[in-house]
Amino acid sequence: MADNHDAPHFEPGKMDIKEQEKTFEGFLRVITIGSVLSIATLIFMALVNS
Repeated sequence: MADNHDAPHFEPGKMDIKEQEKTFEGFLRVITIGSVLSIATLIFMALVNS
């Protein structure tokens, strides 16, 4: 088996997650913009074909 005694001890709540929060915020922004553009495209297509 592998010897993992050199690994640092994990303490919940001590990790810096600012970079992960910024990445997730960017992901949500891209998903929101993509959804709005998709819905707008579908509405435009429905109006043009009628």
